[in-house]
Amino acid sequence: MIEAWVIGLRAVQYGAAALLFGLPAFLIYSSRATKPLSLAWPRPALFWAAVALALAAPAALIAHTAMMAGSLSEAIKPGTLGMMVTGMGLGMALAVRSLVAFLALAAVAMIRPGPRLWWACTLLGLVISASFAWTGHGAATEGPGHWLHLASDILHTVSASLWVGALAAFAALVAWRPREPSRHDQALARALAGFAEVGTLAVAVLLLTGLVNSAFLAGWSGLWTMPETPYGRWLILKLVLFGLMLGLAAVNRFRLTPAFEAVRADPAPVFGHLRRSLVVEFALSLAVLMVVAVMGTLAPPASLP
Repeated sequence: MIEAWVIGLRAVQYGAAALLFGLPAFLIYSSRATKPLSLAWPRPALFWAAVALALAAPAALIAHTAMMAGSLSEAIKPGTLGMMVTGMGLGMALAVRSLVAFLALAAVAMIRPGPRLWWACTLLGLVISASFAWTGHGAATEGPGHWLHLASDILHTVSASLWVGALAAFAALVAWRPREPSRHDQALARALAGFAEVGTLAVAVLLLTGLVNSAFLAGWSGLWTMPETPYGRWLILKLVLFGLMLGLAAVNRFRLTPAFEAVRADPAPVFGHLRRSLVVEFALSLAVLMVVAVMGTLAPPASLP
């Protein structure tokens, strides 16, 4: 039961971190494209993401402590929690994540929407996203490859947050279309075109760091025996979902976005296809985060006897 809570709380933290980093980063690098739009939704989205993380991270600390202490009653004792925070990297990372989440919540509450808030949330979200590597398999690697694996894990989580946060922004932009959509459509088309380079970089980093992480966790020879372990089967599912996301991203970039930009008379049909594609891609990204949350509780093949 507690393990299910750990998985669920981890997934919530992944999603909140992606919003706190990827969404304001999107608003920064696409500011010229989105400037004509009335963006009233980012601040509430960031607020609720910070609230979710501020609640989920301390709850995860208690859940992890309960798993190690053997009971929830023992886990909520100040002495036990204190030992978890001061004596283990996992506890320290969760404590830092909780603190940064409250800082993000304060920033959203005190700073007006605009570049200052976007930059503040991006920097705080970067710390939060990177902190998952401190509690992941990369931090547990021993030997000369420790720092390489940890750096690869950090780049992997940050790139994933960048992509998922941008998808959340696009899903919000296509969820509502005004009655006079011309300016909205033009801004959306420019934002999609502008994301092409950022998205390509994020995908390239994800692919490269994914290969590095798999080499550390399974070994090159272990890649062929992945279906034989629970971790390997979940990894295969993650790769399938990731492949579907790549397919939709390619369709969006090379087919739907150019068609949307080219249509002037009635872009509504193309907009409908684009909206469905972006929403499905965003849903797939959330499914990937859930799969990764499960994988975080499983022993990788390289650690098995």
